[in-house]
Amino acid sequence: MRLFALILCLFLPFAALAQSVDQPNGTIAIEDNASADAAIATRIRDILGELEGYEDISVTVSSGIVTLRGTTLDTATAVRLSELVGRVEGVVAIENEVFETTDVARRLNPAVDRFKARAVQLVAFLPLALIALGVFVLIVFAGFFIARLRQPWDRLSPNAFIADIYRQILRLLFVIGGLVVALDIVGATALLSGILGAAGIVGLAIGFAVRDTVENFIASIMLSIRQPFRPNDTVEINGDTGKVIRLTSRATILLSFDGNHIRIPNATVFKSRIVNFSRNAERRFTFALCVASDTDLDAARQLALQTLNDLPFVLNSPEVSVWVESVDDFWITLMMAAWIDQNETSIVLARSEAIRLTQAALDGADMAAPVPSYRIENLPEILKAPAETSTKSEQTRPPAPAPVQDVDATADKELEKIVDQERAELARRDLLNMNASEE
Repeated sequence: MRLFALILCLFLPFAALAQSVDQPNGTIAIEDNASADAAIATRIRDILGELEGYEDISVTVSSGIVTLRGTTLDTATAVRLSELVGRVEGVVAIENEVFETTDVARRLNPAVDRFKARAVQLVAFLPLALIALGVFVLIVFAGFFIARLRQPWDRLSPNAFIADIYRQILRLLFVIGGLVVALDIVGATALLSGILGAAGIVGLAIGFAVRDTVENFIASIMLSIRQPFRPNDTVEINGDTGKVIRLTSRATILLSFDGNHIRIPNATVFKSRIVNFSRNAERRFTFALCVASDTDLDAARQLALQTLNDLPFVLNSPEVSVWVESVDDFWITLMMAAWIDQNETSIVLARSEAIRLTQAALDGADMAAPVPSYRIENLPEILKAPAETSTKSEQTRPPAPAPVQDVDATADKELEKIVDQERAELARRDLLNMNASEE
């Protein structure tokens, strides 16, 4: 009993296949006509003989009822058979007992025939495909050849980086043009929309994946056009200070005053506040010194002004400035400001010398701030002790300060040599142009 049920389950799909999916509609005739049945069978056999895949089908007709037996290559072919027979005039009902064949050779023969037909078609299509490929290669080669020319791209672009972008765009246009012409030759231009659509989707996905890289690339283009700084300029970007080495397609590279490389992404550079200390030759330095609280402030101010003006590296214009900054517990703070030509003078050494000599001048005039001191007194002991007359001992004056030291920009020149050497080694990767207009 179980074996019977198993066999029934195995043959259930084939039994379902025998059911007619499209039974004919209409009135059934009263008389049974044998000649009409024979005509129906002949007509169906003629039709199936002209169609491929129905070679193994037998047709019998009795009282207008058509019985189909045999095998086909697939289930869809058997289902279409019922639809086809149902359209024949005089058919009352259809018994479709056609099954899908399990003969390996019979099922492989159509695939082999299709493969042979496609191979023959490919051989016939090969000369046209080779012509299309040759045209595509010729167009792409012409585009790459034009892109390699120095003119007019160097003339149209503000720098080499923009010129390379022009060349890349030209190459891309020639590749797309060659692809359109090649597909038109082989009659497959409909594929172009699918290719471009797929390329757009892939490009969009890649754009989201490398968003930071694309942002840096666009910032590189803007910075190469704007040129906010030049090689060897001393700049401060996002809190980092150093001399500009180069601007690449991804980052701006600085050389710090400690000799370290600072690599800042161009997206950060483009959005950050940039302080260029080298744009103007004149640069101001400031410092603060303290004088005693009982000092004549006007005299102290004039002394500081005279001392700073006497320094050989301090410029006459803009003028030196000295002002009272604050009044503290033990002294008064004076703020000094002076200007130098930073192309000739090191601002660090100049400030150091100005502080040394101004402090020496205040010390020599007894105007320097005293050292803070506190006195703790025991009142009973002071009352018991005899009064002592104290005489102020003669204070010794501080020695004369050393003469003005050399404050030329030797250290900055050494850094500039390092920058020039590194720029010479990787000149192709630099987007800065000394001849470009500054923003």
